[in-house]
Amino acid sequence: MKTSDALKQQVSQFPSSPGVYVMKDEAQRVIYVGKAKDLKKRVSSYFTSRRDLKTRMLVSKISVMEFIVTG
Repeated sequence: MKTSDALKQQVSQFPSSPGVYVMKDEAQRVIYVGKAKDLKKRVSSYFTSRRDLKTRMLVSKISVMEFIVTG
C-alpha cells in the first residue's frame, strides 16, 4: 500500500480534465471506480482531513490509482 503522501503526489499529476478514476488495492483488485468533471479536483478530495469513515477506510486500502480521460 502506498502512503497517503505518495498517493497525494500521484494525484497532483492528474489532469484537470473529465474522466474516470480507478482505485486498486495491493492485489491489483479494483476497489472503486468513479467519474469526475475535473479528475485532479475530485480525486484530491479523498485526501482532505474532512472525510467520513467509509472514505477513510477506502483510502487506507488504495495501492494504485489510475485514470482515463474522457470527452
